[in-house]
Amino acid sequence: MSQAVPQRIESSTTTLGEGMRIRRAIPTRERRMVGPWCFLDHFGPVDVSQGNGMRVGPHPHIGLQTVTWLYEGEIFHRDSLGSQQPIVPGQLNLMTSGRGISHSEESPQPRPAGMHGLQFWIALPDEARHIAPAFDHYPSLPRVQHGGLCCTVLVGQALGVTSPARMHWPIMGLDIEIAGAVDTQLPLDTAFEHAALVTQGSVEIDGEIMEPGTLLYLGDSRAHCRLRTQGAARLALIGGKAFEQPVLMWWNFVARNKAELTAACREWNEGHEKFGAVTGYDGASLVAPMPPWDA
Repeated sequence: MSQAVPQRIESSTTTLGEGMRIRRAIPTRERRMVGPWCFLDHFGPVDVSQGNGMRVGPHPHIGLQTVTWLYEGEIFHRDSLGSQQPIVPGQLNLMTSGRGISHSEESPQPRPAGMHGLQFWIALPDEARHIAPAFDHYPSLPRVQHGGLCCTVLVGQALGVTSPARMHWPIMGLDIEIAGAVDTQLPLDTAFEHAALVTQGSVEIDGEIMEPGTLLYLGDSRAHCRLRTQGAARLALIGGKAFEQPVLMWWNFVARNKAELTAACREWNEGHEKFGAVTGYDGASLVAPMPPWDA
């Protein structure tokens, strides 16, 4: 394949839980996926010292993995497996829904004043999307220095380093921190497609000036990308083998066809046992909106 021209994709703005505004980089009309990555939310930075902070009541997932990565703040995770896990910056929460799981997310009490981070979804391939659900917490991840970049390998392999996070498809994900001015080449896997999201500061990526709120899709077959900055910045770089299986999404579900999505909504609203129950959350579970084709 020939090297693609970078594609700039503006994030949409939506609301998470009880009023937290977030920027959604994928899916968008211009691009639904990057490899198996099918969802990327950038939330904050926001002051959560007043009010309830983040509160997302119990809700279900099928067919995906969720990845939570914080720059600032703290989130408390509960799920139907009985997991109760706080997460702070430098740690990774990985939840594999498989055939079905439910969870809640909220700011703890007391809590840090600031909240800033990312949440990703990764689509599971056919051979893994009906497996038993699982939750993994990684208190630390491998880090590597490269040309003035401090890179944390969130998932997969990059820069000769492998994350311990359990994946089911060829994939990579990096958190890249930049302390000052740099001009460097970052090696990429030519078998993957890649995209970058600047979350702090300004970064020139292969000649494109990128700031928070815009995803840069780099396409496939790239052996490297050039990063240039004049000061401190931060970005996420995601990639993976192109996901050839059909993916449909509705609400919190990833499936292969409309019938699966409709069934998942009904099963959750009717209390199907496959989603289990979240205990300890002080609030109501979310209700699945039925898809428009079921009207």
